[in-house]
Amino acid sequence: MPAFPASSTLPTRLPITASGPADAAQWLNRYAELGPAFSSELPPSGLPQPAWVARSAACAEQLGWADDWWSQEDGQALQVLSGNALWPGMRPLASVYSGHQFGVWAGQLGDGRAHLLGEVQTASGPMEIQLKGAGATPYSRMGDGRAVLRSSIREFLCSEAMAGLGIPTTRALALTASSSLPVRRETLETAAIVTRLAPSFLRFGHFEHFAHSDQHLELRRLADFFIQHHAPECLEAGVENGQPYVALLEKVTRQTARLLADWQAIGFCHGVMNTDNMSMLGLTLDYGPFGFMDGFNPGHICNHSDHQGRYAFARQPNMAFWNLHALAQALMPLIDGPREAAGEALLQALEAYKTDFPSALLSRMRTKLGLRSEHEDDGRLIDDWLKLMAASRADYTQSFRRLASLTQQDDPARLRDLFIDPQTLADWLARYRMRLQAEHSLDTERALQMKACNPSVVLRNHLAEGAIRLAQQGDFSETERLLKVLQRPFDEAEQASDAALPPDWAQTLEVSCSS
Repeated sequence: MPAFPASSTLPTRLPITASGPADAAQWLNRYAELGPAFSSELPPSGLPQPAWVARSAACAEQLGWADDWWSQEDGQALQVLSGNALWPGMRPLASVYSGHQFGVWAGQLGDGRAHLLGEVQTASGPMEIQLKGAGATPYSRMGDGRAVLRSSIREFLCSEAMAGLGIPTTRALALTASSSLPVRRETLETAAIVTRLAPSFLRFGHFEHFAHSDQHLELRRLADFFIQHHAPECLEAGVENGQPYVALLEKVTRQTARLLADWQAIGFCHGVMNTDNMSMLGLTLDYGPFGFMDGFNPGHICNHSDHQGRYAFARQPNMAFWNLHALAQALMPLIDGPREAAGEALLQALEAYKTDFPSALLSRMRTKLGLRSEHEDDGRLIDDWLKLMAASRADYTQSFRRLASLTQQDDPARLRDLFIDPQTLADWLARYRMRLQAEHSLDTERALQMKACNPSVVLRNHLAEGAIRLAQQGDFSETERLLKVLQRPFDEAEQASDAALPPDWAQTLEVSCSS
């Protein structure tokens, strides 16, 4: 396990507050109990003179915390979530993992700027609470363990935006910052910490770490731990065929297929789909150079650092399948029997992706088009719609939203404004209207259904940028306002600019792995 340099000034202990929003008995530290092979226990390194940037009331409600959890004097929530103190029952640690980055084995990685504080009991089960940006760990490599305000606002807002869209995601409870701690990136920036929530932050890379280092006992312990706490049905399946780890791979495969269908249907680009950024629970994890599609381009690359376009929008489903193969390879040592038979069993589990992903995506696209029934030509109708959008670089979000307002007779002027070739659009709309008539669709009902799944507002880069620029001047009001808007994305936007097409200057925005 890597050691800190002798010159390290990391704290060895933090003050414990008198109380917190959860009793000490409500905190679990199950991952810490796995032992030092899996993590390094150490406290976070806090922000001096921190300030609240934003908090998610929806997240606090999920935890079962009181509305005023953040302002209770004896709880010192600001200090705890800025890495300066701990609540009773917390046992902070950083976990070790490895992974493939842009298709290349990167070796040991780990939580280089994240501290797991523990798990808190909630009505829906234990929830891990993690600080991102709380200082260096044994896995920071050459990094400083810090996060900056710019990227932290993006992660905070997108975590809650995805939850508002109904897409599986890690959550963001709070965001704090300190102007007293400058952090050098391309320029000097403000340090920040995001408090993230998830039932588990385990990644494909956790399993790859122990498989690639031939620590098979630890690999088995980790897999058994995950099955026991997060996938007990796999143990039941294993009783029947003796292969709970094959059942685990199939479960993760199916969850990942549904997640990718969600991403593609909403027009979301992750940007860095490395195996160490893939959740074992099928959650959207690690918001860096992500982007929601503006003008539809299947080849869109949201990450300026992705020079080869490995994680371009249209490639995301295949990249997820590639990552699942890497996970299958990591689980290979756990499968009983001859190696060839084990490989066949794992490959068979992966086959679920080939059926689940296209089926899930087709279902979501039917819903986005307001189709209640299934028809054998629906796939062609959907594909032609997407090709039509791509040819005009029509705005992804607004194309679907405006289509919801289409009636059987009216001239679709607002929709036509998004397309270059009005005749080709008219030809497709004629087919679409015939399809609607075939299932006796009512315009009013269909509009309500479509607007309930096609958002009016998504976190476009220029919206995030507007909040960031104000926050860098000490004004967090736009971050707070956007949070409320993004938690109700299907409502008609009260502020027209939130749902408007992006301004021309938005085309100059670039996000990269440093974002």
